[in-house]
Amino acid sequence: MVMPMNAPEIHIHSAPTAPTLFDRLDQNVFNALYARSLVYNTCWEDPAVDRRALRLGPDDSVMVISSAGCNALDYALDKPARIHAVDANPRQNALLELKIAAIRRLEFEDFFALFGEGYHPRFADIYRDQLRGELSDFARAWWDRNVQWFTSPLGSFYYHGLSGFVARGFRAYFRMRPKLASDVQDMFRSGNLEDQRRLYDQRVAPVLWTPAMKWVLGRQFTMSLLGVPHPQRRLVQAQHRDGVAGFVREALEYVLRQLPLTDNYFWRVYVEGRYTRECCPEYLKPDNFQALKGGLVDRIKTHNCTVTEFLHETKKPISRFVLLDHMDWMSSYHPAALVEEWNAILGRARAGARILLRSAHADPDFLNWVRVGPGRSRLEDALAFDRDLAARLHTQDRVHTYAGFMIADVTG
Repeated sequence: MVMPMNAPEIHIHSAPTAPTLFDRLDQNVFNALYARSLVYNTCWEDPAVDRRALRLGPDDSVMVISSAGCNALDYALDKPARIHAVDANPRQNALLELKIAAIRRLEFEDFFALFGEGYHPRFADIYRDQLRGELSDFARAWWDRNVQWFTSPLGSFYYHGLSGFVARGFRAYFRMRPKLASDVQDMFRSGNLEDQRRLYDQRVAPVLWTPAMKWVLGRQFTMSLLGVPHPQRRLVQAQHRDGVAGFVREALEYVLRQLPLTDNYFWRVYVEGRYTRECCPEYLKPDNFQALKGGLVDRIKTHNCTVTEFLHETKKPISRFVLLDHMDWMSSYHPAALVEEWNAILGRARAGARILLRSAHADPDFLNWVRVGPGRSRLEDALAFDRDLAARLHTQDRVHTYAGFMIADVTG
């Protein structure tokens, strides 16, 4: 996070809690990991939900936090005029740049091998001959060092990066418990929600939620590897009597008992290390790949900077903002910068612009204390929140690891 200069005065009704010594240690670990790593090798926000909320059209200009770039590619299929993929971690945009280059230069089979199966035995040659020259200096240097991620003995690109490290841990756990691994596979292949629910209740749940599993999920180090800093962990703990492990169990049980797994590529890729042709992000489907290759991918532009820096630099209005959950940690560590960001968003938003937010809390506190504009207006006065639509769409979210999903329209 690059701190903006001259952060504005803030008025806080419920001040962020001062970090403890352990909080500061946790944050130092998180910062050390974040500063040199690719955190997300795939997006963990459901773009099908987003696209229903965004209702993108040909005149829309979208700002999205890049993450792994999957969702920016997904949004491009709705043909907005421009998508700005913004991320303060340039490694995330390096991944999106590689995907864009591969869409432009490769045929579908090679592309799916890379980002569907996570493995291509000839990737070093493909990268050198066809992709490297398409990348920015930073992205080129990053992939020069990590080209082996797609040819690794680990078997998949999706076992690399910080979240991939966690996926490898669970893969090792399943290898030690082959019966559990088989039962989980049966759930993904059941094709019937009733059978899926029965398999989970009778064969998976009784052996999955061991004390050891709860202990691992409750560690901040595990959360840091998944890109969750300690302020978000505290938000979860404040809402759930069984802490992070209890929240994860509740979220996962909703997915496994209430939503069909046949198209749930989010959880499949971390169980199997790869997607299938039938269960994968939209950008990995042949017709959509061709549509992106035909010009839609050129509507995406990457920006290695903070949201505020991007909004101060761009001169054109933005009609759609997809902000993920980064405001959770900003509200704890950089409350003045969060206020400046909201002012930048509202200053650059087109009339009627729509904003999507996610949070570890169902009702994040910063929505109550942030004040914006010359009159220091409450966000509730500057934005019209569509809580009914957000609630309906949240029930369809195939990831379901966020307690809060918010849809807001700019009223000014």
